[in-house]
Amino acid sequence: MSNSNHNERRIPKRPYLAASVAVYRDGKFLLASRGKPPFEDIFSLPGGMVEVGENLSQAACRELGEEVGVICQQPVLVCPLEIINHTSDGRISDHVVIMVHAAYWQSGEAVTGPEAKKVIWASLEELDNLPTTPHLKEALEKAEILLTGHDNPEGSANEKSS
Repeated sequence: MSNSNHNERRIPKRPYLAASVAVYRDGKFLLASRGKPPFEDIFSLPGGMVEVGENLSQAACRELGEEVGVICQQPVLVCPLEIINHTSDGRISDHVVIMVHAAYWQSGEAVTGPEAKKVIWASLEELDNLPTTPHLKEALEKAEILLTGHDNPEGSANEKSS
């Protein structure tokens, strides 16, 4: 996104729609530290803005490939997350509705880039020691239950093999 587009978004006239994907592999999720504000250097899910004519899961998959070079299997919707940030004087600076998806890893090894300064695979337990975006752990707990069929932080014997 160019600086002019980012500045235009600084005082939003409406919420923006984004999609992300929690990619699951060997009991861990793929996380990327953001390369730009808001939440620069904070770990989150790969994702970004939905383009006109694109459905949510297509947007999540496209952003995953563009940001970190990974391909996932058939993403399913987990939950919406809202990010609403305020300026020091109380005005809204950002309002984004992120449609979080979950999917198993299919191919590609995660790489860094302008939008992903670092990439890691982390378990739910490891999230407690990482700087993460708001509500990330809760979304990943839901994603793991959805993908494995039960709440098991160590992964599942029922997990699809890659």
